[in-house]
Amino acid sequence: MIRLILIFMFVILNSSCSSMSGPDGYFPSTRYDFLYEEIEKDILLPKELSVINEENHYPVDLVINNIEKPDTPKPRQIFSSSQNSSVQLRRLGELMWIYVETLPSSSWPISKSYWDNSQYDVIDADPDIGEININYDEFSFLNMRIEHGIKEASTEIFLNQVNKTNNELVSNPNLIQTELSNIVNYFAEPSSIFSGTSLAAQNLNERKKTKIYVENGQTVIELDLNFARAWSSVSKAMTAANIISNDRDRSNGIFYVSYEQQQDKSFFSFMGFKTNQKKSSFSEDADFEVKITEKDNKTYVRAYSKNGKIEESEELLSKINELLS
Repeated sequence: MIRLILIFMFVILNSSCSSMSGPDGYFPSTRYDFLYEEIEKDILLPKELSVINEENHYPVDLVINNIEKPDTPKPRQIFSSSQNSSVQLRRLGELMWIYVETLPSSSWPISKSYWDNSQYDVIDADPDIGEININYDEFSFLNMRIEHGIKEASTEIFLNQVNKTNNELVSNPNLIQTELSNIVNYFAEPSSIFSGTSLAAQNLNERKKTKIYVENGQTVIELDLNFARAWSSVSKAMTAANIISNDRDRSNGIFYVSYEQQQDKSFFSFMGFKTNQKKSSFSEDADFEVKITEKDNKTYVRAYSKNGKIEESEELLSKINELLS
């Protein structure tokens, strides 16, 4: 009995499905209707109207601006320019260079970007040796060198004008100073944030100008600088460290240093307030000689204590090394 009921229900459902969606049902399938479609004739338009075959969704207005010497656009920011010594134009005699407190691999892409966006053409650029040659005029080109500085994680940038015929340097301090000043502004007054580095210029980070080693139980600072620059750098470092030299013998490269107990003579000391000053651990009878020698185009800085206290001379040399730049 149950089997007859199931068969009866199946027949009814099957017939109802065909009556709903079959070819003769209420909702016949339309998936093959496209096979019977016919192509109609084109619409006839009035003569005053035309058919657009192509549509430009992104129209561009042609604006031509004649700019003879556009300014080099500013790069993304790498340093703050508000009373900051992160980037400086430095000078020693006729030598001028840019000092930047970042690794050469970070200075390289900004330096190259400056010339790529300038009015001059870049002849070639080699990040491995840190040199960029720029076509200046018919007779000369500019050579920029990006080097590791004296201080850890610092860059020094040099610029020279070179004669195309004999490759000799052309003395043109006004041009060099102008271009270096423009590059300083390019580094220090950017419009957005920059934190990139060039992988191709990574080798420049390893070519440091300062090396420290021990000789006969005493520390020696080796500088890849000539005597004039080494003397100037050590002098500035001693001034920054508040190390006062009693006398100097530049011809022999010697600073004579003695410890002096400095009194607090500021205005606030009269009111019972004391200003913060760094205290030295040098003994009061300590006398030193800071000596700079030159050999094989390098200079060496050593400190000697007249009372034979090596620890104090090492401390003095450490303070100088900390502030070398």
